[in-house]
Amino acid sequence: MQFARLNGIVIHHQVIGAAPDRPTIVFANSLGTDYRIWRDVIVRLAGDFGIIAYDKRGHGLSECGEGKITMDDHVNDLAALLDHFEARNVILCGLSVGGMIAQGLASKRPDLVRALILCDTGHKIGTPDMWDARIAAITEQGIAGISDAILERWFTKAYRSADNAEFTGYRLMLERTPLEGYLGTCAAIRDSDFTQSSAALKLPVICVVGSEDGSTPPLLVGELARLIPGAMYQEIPGAAHLPCIEKPVELTDIIRAFFDRLAAD
Repeated sequence: MQFARLNGIVIHHQVIGAAPDRPTIVFANSLGTDYRIWRDVIVRLAGDFGIIAYDKRGHGLSECGEGKITMDDHVNDLAALLDHFEARNVILCGLSVGGMIAQGLASKRPDLVRALILCDTGHKIGTPDMWDARIAAITEQGIAGISDAILERWFTKAYRSADNAEFTGYRLMLERTPLEGYLGTCAAIRDSDFTQSSAALKLPVICVVGSEDGSTPPLLVGELARLIPGAMYQEIPGAAHLPCIEKPVELTDIIRAFFDRLAAD
């Protein structure tokens, strides 16, 4: 395990090196998960790409910090992590809130980001009332009290089988997320709108979404792709909100094809 104290908190991360001439891909994970959701993608890319994955503030083994959690905190933490490793011109792959963090970093620190892979995300996700209702429900019942409803949006019906040990494992990952980190990040998403800044982005972007995503459906991700000048759009059939888990081969193929296009350009 690797840890670094950045912006006053400890960030848990993983770095997998590659030859100096190989590009680096950085993975930012979704709400209620940690960087282990990328495992089946990372193992298919390791060696051909340098890899940086991390637990965002208040998730996994990373600290929450003092006070409220804002989207700026998440963006600044990722910037500090990349500065810590002197990483530049990375391909940044973000899922859900990780995709919002990616949009924020590309706007704030364009020197760090060569291209974006935005998975199952949006320029604005949900409504204030929706997020306030979730915060209130979790404050009263805990994450486990509403985890069934969340998992229905995360995974396809076929994956949500009681016999599927992986599904049980990801339920535990969600339910064991630190409450402060989960609720703080809910509020950060609620208060964030990247419509204007993402419309001004000037870098290669592909927006990817599972065809059965119930959290950030194809309609929303398609809207994001139309918002960002020149962005590409691709659906992954048979996946919901977490294609890195349900369809890692297909997502890895998309990442490789996107990089090949970057290299050709």
